[in-house]
Amino acid sequence: MTSRAALDVEDLLKIILLLVVVWIVVEIVAEFISAVLGPFRPVIGLVIVVLIVLYLLDRI
Repeated sequence: MTSRAALDVEDLLKIILLLVVVWIVVEIVAEFISAVLGPFRPVIGLVIVVLIVLYLLDRI
């Protein structure tokens, strides 16, 4: 049986790095099409935070 604490620090850092890269890509895309994604930027950030919390709670 594996526990949640079995996640290595390196794996956690890779996940955080991937999320930062995704955030930067979203910011760049939002600059190009700001009229479309402008009001939804906080929602995208909220979705990323919810996904992290769900992952940490082993729901996904």
